[in-house]
Amino acid sequence: MSTENTNAQMLTQQLSQLTQLEITIDTEKAILQQQDPDKLSEITNEKNQILLSIQTLDSQLAQSLQFKKDKAEGLFAEQLSTIETILLRCKDKNFVNGQIIEQSQLAVERMKTSLLQNHNKSSMTYDSKGKTNGGLSILEVKA
Repeated sequence: MSTENTNAQMLTQQLSQLTQLEITIDTEKAILQQQDPDKLSEITNEKNQILLSIQTLDSQLAQSLQFKKDKAEGLFAEQLSTIETILLRCKDKNFVNGQIIEQSQLAVERMKTSLLQNHNKSSMTYDSKGKTNGGLSILEVKA
């Protein structure tokens, strides 16, 4: 088997992995919107495995002198363009998922603050970061 065919096969595999990653990121978004922590843990593990596979294959391609030569000659231009397009979509979708996570964390923090305030208004204090704290009840000291 020639090196050119091997490089083409690796690019096809990378394209497949990126397509799988994009589907996984879409699934992750749906899970985030459903707020299902068990499924989120599963999809995060799956996403990490795909990313590791992509990274490994990318390293193999980066070390191939023949691939570098073929790429410079424009031999894989169409495949590389498709890969880059999918990669950019994955990055954008992953950014959106990050924003969903950030908004969820802010909502949880607001809920925690509200519950603390309602639980024990008289012992409410603030920590060094300006976050509310339950005061002496956290230390199990009863006055």
